[in-house]
This record gives sequence, structure tokens and C-alpha cells, in this order.
Amino acid sequence: MKLQSLVLAAATALTMTTAFAVPAGTWTVAAGAHYVDPKNDNGDVTIGGTNYAVDIDGDVRPTISGEYFIANNVGVELLAAIPFHHDFTLTDALNNEITGRTQHLPPTLSLQYHFDDYNLPMNVKPFVGVGVNYTMFFKEKANVVGTELKLDDSVGVAGHIGLDIPFAATESFRIDARYMDIKTDATLNGTAIGEIDISPWVYGVAFVKQF
Repeated sequence: MKLQSLVLAAATALTMTTAFAVPAGTWTVAAGAHYVDPKNDNGDVTIGGTNYAVDIDGDVRPTISGEYFIANNVGVELLAAIPFHHDFTLTDALNNEITGRTQHLPPTLSLQYHFDDYNLPMNVKPFVGVGVNYTMFFKEKANVVGTELKLDDSVGVAGHIGLDIPFAATESFRIDARYMDIKTDATLNGTAIGEIDISPWVYGVAFVKQF
């Protein structure tokens, strides 16, 4: 009798695990918004022999991502967005300032694992991911007459954690956070002035649809 009970319990556990796994071949699409929060201390640049500390502000924009599950609970995700806008301030030791702005697109490709959730409240599904981020900068501008600012594109690692909270069979609400390693070499009028380290945490919410 005890053996039968153990077999039944094991079978039930396996069934529950399978029921909550996201099967291979599944697609999900997530639409929402993310806030790019650059790290503190964004580096230093040198212009005309003067050293300036760099400070970059944050921005929020709509985002969309698609994920294809190559195995049960294992997906490959691509994140896209409309361009993020950032204002920046360069400050020297005498508190003189140079201001400016830039836009960037940060497409990010990640390999992700979604945990089975049958023993968690509200059927919450946590997930983790790691991947690579490619950031393209454009429309750079320093508010100094006669200057041309250029920021090089950036490639770096990216990490991803989040929770999917289902409210229907194929629909969920997502809360997530990403870390992106974003560093760019800056030039002013063709002269290298230093490296700017943005490396933000990116916080978001989204509606997720499974197909």
C-alpha cells in the first residue's frame, strides 16, 4: 500500500511539473515599457586638457520582446524598443558644465530558463536569463557651438530576472529587471576624449501573450 502511494505521489508530481512547463515550440510576445537607469559615476572625459565628470539621466520607453522556447522552459528572447533619449552633463572641478543629449537602441538577445511554478502562490513563474546587448548610439549632441560629438556602438553582457503572473491560460503580467554592460568611447571633433560607462539597470512591466 505504501509503495502504491509513493508511485501515485511521484506520478502526480511529474504530471504537475509537466503541466506547468512551457513546452518546446512555444512563442511568447511581451509588450510593455522599461526604464533605463544608468549607474552612478558614468566616467570621466578630457576636453582641451580639462577633466569632466560625466552624469547621464534615465529614460522610459515602450518595449517589445519575442521569445521562442527551444526546449521545455528554455527560451531564446530578443528585446527591442523605440529609441531611448538621454540628457548628459559634463562637470569640471570648478563646476563649469557642458550639457548634451543622445539617443540609443539597445537590442538584447538572451537565453532564458523559466522555473516550474506549481508550488508558488498565484502560479507565479520566475525566470532568469543571460545574453548579449548591442547598443547603437545616434543623434549625439553637445551644446557647444562648433562641436561634433560621437559615441561608439557598444557590445556587452546582459542579465535578466523576472516574474510572470498569469491571469489567463495564455496571458500573463510580467515584472522584470535587466543589467546591461554598456560602455562607449566618445570623440569630440574627431578627438578621443574618454570612455563613458552607462551600464544601467533596466526595470520594466509588460503584458505577455503565449502562442
